[in-house]
Amino acid sequence: MTQQPFSRPGAIDLSGLKRPAPSAPAGAGGPTSGGAPAALGAYSVVVTEENFQGTIESSMTAPVLLAFYSRSRMPESGQLADDLATLSGEFEGRFLAGLVDIDATPQIAQAMQIPSVPLVVAVIDGRPMPLLQDVVPLEELRAALTQVMQQLTTQGVTGRHQPRTGQPADEVDGADEEVGADPRYAAAQAALEADDIDGAVAEYQKLVDANPADAEAAAGLAMARVLQRTRGADLQAAREAAAASPDDVAAQTLVADLDLLGGHVDDAFDRLIELVRRTSDKERDAAREHLLGLFGAVGNDDPRVLRGRQNLASALF
Repeated sequence: MTQQPFSRPGAIDLSGLKRPAPSAPAGAGGPTSGGAPAALGAYSVVVTEENFQGTIESSMTAPVLLAFYSRSRMPESGQLADDLATLSGEFEGRFLAGLVDIDATPQIAQAMQIPSVPLVVAVIDGRPMPLLQDVVPLEELRAALTQVMQQLTTQGVTGRHQPRTGQPADEVDGADEEVGADPRYAAAQAALEADDIDGAVAEYQKLVDANPADAEAAAGLAMARVLQRTRGADLQAAREAAAASPDDVAAQTLVADLDLLGGHVDDAFDRLIELVRRTSDKERDAAREHLLGLFGAVGNDDPRVLRGRQNLASALF
């Protein structure tokens, strides 16, 4: 396998957690009968060639942490994979642990340009970032993941995976009981009713700043920003501008916003997904970020959003 440094823009720096890793035994390699993880929980999965793409696509909902290991070459890397699977249950869907035995699936390791084991790669919205390259004790791994999840929450990454087995997470008895309106959102709702879009954006922003994990406030902020961006826009003129400049991000995102407000949600998503396919670099990132904002405005549990996230993942790879 080509030995290349695994580095991509935006990596989360956890270099302070590094430990000297023992060298792989000379001549070791090849599949072994002991390569399987010790145990799998509701939020961990053994990654194979068959489910690899689906596992990556699930990162559009919440982060996926891929643990690359080889019990034959470095037993400690297998323990790290086991620990990650254990902690995935403690974090209750904040991430999915994907366990990749490089002896059993060398093609995946080659495709991801894995230089050595152990290696944990975070995949967020289809984008891989190196997270950890050394073996650490369970307690330090737990602390590191807590830090990472807190950091992601402040960046608006608040989704959760559904368990692979058992009942959905956070299922609460009495969920069918009627719940009154939450007074926290009263000011933002009042601003919307008064057609004070800027005021609604400001009120929702206060809520998100106070609690980045407040999914309802984040969704309200995303929709208020759509209203803010489209204020005074002429639909026909916007469509003509977008048709004349198919790769103009500003023109395409404006039409996507207008389509969303008009109830044409799939059209809005498809427009931006195709823009992601056609563009690159800053333009591609801008189109992707705008689309993620529209996902947030519609709601992560909406089947159109789930479908859109899968299509976006396909466009990114």
